Amino acid sequence: MKILVIGNGGREHALVWRLQRNGHEVIAAPGNPGIEQIARCIGVGVGEIEKLVELAVTEHAELVVVGPEMPLVAGLADRLRERGIVTFGPGADGARLEGSKVFSKQFFARHHIPTAPFEIAATVAEADAAIARLGGAVVVKADGLAAGKGVVVASDANEARIAAREMLEARRFGDAGATIVIEQRIIGREVSVLVLTDGKRLEVLPAVEDHKTIFDGDRGPNTGGMGTVSPAWPSDDLLARIRHEILEPTVRGLAADGIDYRGVLYAGVMIDAAGAPWLLEYNCRFGDPETQPIMVRLIGDLGKVLAGAARGELPVGALATDARVAVCVVVAAAGYPGAVRTGDPIRGLDNVPSDVIVFHAGTARQDGQIVSAGGRVLGVTALGISVGQARDRAYAVVDGIELSGKQVRRDIGARR
Repeated sequence: MKILVIGNGGREHALVWRLQRNGHEVIAAPGNPGIEQIARCIGVGVGEIEKLVELAVTEHAELVVVGPEMPLVAGLADRLRERGIVTFGPGADGARLEGSKVFSKQFFARHHIPTAPFEIAATVAEADAAIARLGGAVVVKADGLAAGKGVVVASDANEARIAAREMLEARRFGDAGATIVIEQRIIGREVSVLVLTDGKRLEVLPAVEDHKTIFDGDRGPNTGGMGTVSPAWPSDDLLARIRHEILEPTVRGLAADGIDYRGVLYAGVMIDAAGAPWLLEYNCRFGDPETQPIMVRLIGDLGKVLAGAARGELPVGALATDARVAVCVVVAAAGYPGAVRTGDPIRGLDNVPSDVIVFHAGTARQDGQIVSAGGRVLGVTALGISVGQARDRAYAVVDGIELSGKQVRRDIGARR
């Protein structure tokens, strides 16, 4: 097939890499310097909805795969389908699962999906009252999209009240924080589970564990993810329980609400001390950096499966998984997750061993060289017969990459 992948990050690089290895002709918009080494890139931005639609038409794309959440929330998949283009990604109605925390939490409650008790607040007074009722140790979430940073895990009521004021009064996340969700904090260990669905059937992808905070030992502010490991730690029995209690009720609930969801459901699930799974949130697209280890472990024609899901005919069981372990270590720029410094040259990307793939996330080409262009710059992903071997292979490449002020967690995969 001729497949158009929309996006310019590490997630899209990994998708293009897998689809290209399956023998498909892949183009990317806008792509990045890593993607352009294996596919044709066209300079249309992810926010240019009508231009993306026209690009898909003029390129005669047989399948469009939408990477980022923003164009999905803006209705890109709807516009593509209106033009008769087979599209993998939910319409704007389904994308609200990620685009609005208020919508998603109300959806979970309505369909009896296990999630933390919560309250909604639009004023500081409402927030203070909710924090008091929920016991102080809460999670404060901006309602709208905040590039993965609109969540504050508060250790006490005072920290929660400060977070609420930063969102509601200081508008730290702009209009995304005009309304907030305050939910009871669930203590446990998190796992990411991604599922492909055609709105009726589902195909669960290999589970992944992310490392959210910037510093080793799970310290410091949350990021979009500093590294991932797959397979994740949960047992087959626990993963079956997640499917039965969370994923399947979600697909049924979407259909019951009249939402024809054809795309990825990416569940962030917390496992409490008793071993019970709780749904924290959904993303409406492939995760980053979760996609990187998933793509290097997948066996089978992903393009065929995504096209089937997009047509409402998901071929369940068409994908298999490499038994080896994959570890992705993120190389982040100076200042991340705060004010990020960009434009720093990146060296050491040549002569990478064949069992390691360097996925570009925030890079650009400037004056003939590759430079940093975002917070998370690279996702160095390695396969191994054990976590230790995969970690060693990834970190050997990471240590050879030169980037001024680079930030790297040294404990990716070390929890196991």
